[in-house]
Amino acid sequence: MAFALIRRFTRPSRPETAPIPLGAGALECVVVEPMQTPMHRAEVSVRDAGGQEVVHGQTDPHGRFATTVAPGEYSVSVTADGFRPVMRTVTCAEETRTSLGTVAMELAPAPPMPAPGAWRIDPDHTAVRFIARHIGLAEVHGRFNRFEGTLWIAEDVRHSRIDVVIETASIDTGVAQRDEHLRSQEFLDVVNFPYMQFTSEHFVHRGGSRWTVQGVLNLHGVSRNIALDTRYLGIGTGIMGESRTACSASTELHREDFTLDWRSMLRRGIAMIGATIRIELDIQAVPQQTPAG
Repeated sequence: MAFALIRRFTRPSRPETAPIPLGAGALECVVVEPMQTPMHRAEVSVRDAGGQEVVHGQTDPHGRFATTVAPGEYSVSVTADGFRPVMRTVTCAEETRTSLGTVAMELAPAPPMPAPGAWRIDPDHTAVRFIARHIGLAEVHGRFNRFEGTLWIAEDVRHSRIDVVIETASIDTGVAQRDEHLRSQEFLDVVNFPYMQFTSEHFVHRGGSRWTVQGVLNLHGVSRNIALDTRYLGIGTGIMGESRTACSASTELHREDFTLDWRSMLRRGIAMIGATIRIELDIQAVPQQTPAG
């Protein structure tokens, strides 16, 4: 507990110059990607000889991680999405800096991909959600309830395509009055813009199950390039025996990019949703010829 308090209240400093508390040892490492570039936000877990986690943290923008622990033996795991986990054992001595050196991460193998061809997005097992700030304070969570889309898997998955159309009037935040306001001309203007559409242009593999899906979002009559940070979840079998594939994805939109002028709304005293909106998707798709079950 004493060491935890020291870590919490001591001003951060460079790992090689950070003081070591009396009676403790220091543990350090640098984590790099396969191209030897520093890996930011890799997860580092330190467990004692009994298997209890005593430290959990992330690497800094330079790939460095440093902590202080009581003298003893520890197991250290380094993990990052899309990479193979790395496990090391180390013994830390009192008033001594113990370095794991450079921890080089390797890309994890990609899970099996769906068969080439057209896959229909199953709306019964798909969610299109958003999160925004309400008057700069609490978060507003909502979803769109009506949409359809198709995923075309190419022989080379990088050349695959996805096309999704969302009915803007189906917005649902759980508050009827707010939903009507969001459908009005001041926000989505569903009368003039009944649909938003995302069409992909590139699938970029980031390692393991990580992909970036780059494409164009047409919203409110404006088209903008966006990138979906995507995690491929693999292939499964539904209750009717049909093949299914799934992924999760997220991105952040800026309202002004789509001519939704929040500053103007603020001046008129009607600001309700913040300037940025986070989009989260959970998608399941079935082969085009297979009915959803």
